Amino acid sequence: MKTSFSKNESIVSKNPKIVVLGSGPNRIGQGIEFDYCCVHGLMAIKEVGYEAIMINCNPETVSTDFDMADKLYFEPVFWEHILDIIELEKPMGVIVQLGGQTALKLAKNLHENNIPIIGTSFENMDIAEDRGRFSNLLKDLDIPYPQFGTAYNAEEAIAVANEVGYPVLVRPSYVLGGQRMKIVINDDDVEKAVISILKHIPENKILIDHFLDRCQEAEIDALFDGKNFHVMGIMEHIEPAGIHSGDSHAVLPYFNLSPMVVDTMTQYAETIARSLNIKGLINIQFAIKNNQVFVIEANPRASRTTPFIAKAYQIPYLNYATKIMLNTHTLNDFCLNKTLIGYAVKEPIFSFEKFQGVNKELGPEMKSTGEAIRFIKDLKDPWFRQLYKERSMNLSK
Repeated sequence: MKTSFSKNESIVSKNPKIVVLGSGPNRIGQGIEFDYCCVHGLMAIKEVGYEAIMINCNPETVSTDFDMADKLYFEPVFWEHILDIIELEKPMGVIVQLGGQTALKLAKNLHENNIPIIGTSFENMDIAEDRGRFSNLLKDLDIPYPQFGTAYNAEEAIAVANEVGYPVLVRPSYVLGGQRMKIVINDDDVEKAVISILKHIPENKILIDHFLDRCQEAEIDALFDGKNFHVMGIMEHIEPAGIHSGDSHAVLPYFNLSPMVVDTMTQYAETIARSLNIKGLINIQFAIKNNQVFVIEANPRASRTTPFIAKAYQIPYLNYATKIMLNTHTLNDFCLNKTLIGYAVKEPIFSFEKFQGVNKELGPEMKSTGEAIRFIKDLKDPWFRQLYKERSMNLSK
């Protein structure tokens, strides 16, 4: 905190402190949604009597307003900066579940330096984040998932792709917004995809999944306090499988999933939350084909749809989640009655007009720069009927 070029102006109090890691600059794959999460987390921390410390570097966000946290460090969300702050402040712990993938990726550094992580442990978050380890967990739990394999070079990747069967989804581990994910249909395309990944993310482990074509997608956002499980919302995607969830229109509550499918999704979500000993938030994404439910991935943190669900149902879920992470409250302490007349539809926002010449075709790599919420009274809404008709035609192709 102190260098030859500046002096340390931070006055450290003797109060018990909690640090919240933000998401850094807004960018594709991670935007203002996580600032909403951080703001409500800071409010919850102060409500239960701790000093709330925010680390973030985005001047366009509410979390960096001078009066939001008890103390703001306007610093890049990089490990070197964070370590200096933690060594100075000596907090009780750090919250990484509210700042998106940027904050979550720093959990390993915190763990290796024996800095307490508030909420879900690093080991359990790492199981969810590591595609290979997570698939092995699903196998142990007898939960269906797309067949997969891992590779470290193009030759290994081609062998795995032929084993699991084309088409396949080629993707690196620990990425933001589906970065460098590709759906490919032959050996040549696998080789190109792997070379691209290793060029930009050297030594990254590569996962090759069998791609479930022409199926529905849905996701669950949930809270778990170590004992009780609560589904915040089940959102049904309009776009077919293969489109990143951030680029998909999604409907809350679901409208075209059978009771059996919904019950299965909920059962799988709770089983995963319990197995990972989640403390706070989890988001799980599903693919549904021929009424069979497959788990695609789990995010052990606030997702970009968590604020959407909180606003739609008018329930302060991020406040509740933070208090659960801090062990000051359980789910039994909160009113979780949902009220929503009609449906809320998530609309992705794109900025293609600002990026001339960019490929506008949607796929597994996220391209939207934000989202909006549209409320409709029923499924007869003309806008929704037209949207659903267009997307259904794409699904049937």
